[in-house]
Amino acid sequence: MGFAAARGGLQCAMADFMSHYAVPVAIGAVAVVLLLGLINMMRGGSGNTSQKLMRLRVLLQFIAIVVIMFTVWIMSK
Repeated sequence: MGFAAARGGLQCAMADFMSHYAVPVAIGAVAVVLLLGLINMMRGGSGNTSQKLMRLRVLLQFIAIVVIMFTVWIMSK
């Protein structure tokens, strides 16, 4: 088994991990924070809490986009 074959297997394993675990976790984290923010807003919760949740959601969206783009890059190789 050559180096290229071993590297191809590693890339396949990484692509599988990213597409089956990392991407859904990243998207799920964004959805959970979004729902928490909506629940806080519907209950008339603190505006400060809403701001913190919104900032966290934006950060998690950035991370999710990076994870998705990395996954697409790995899968294209």
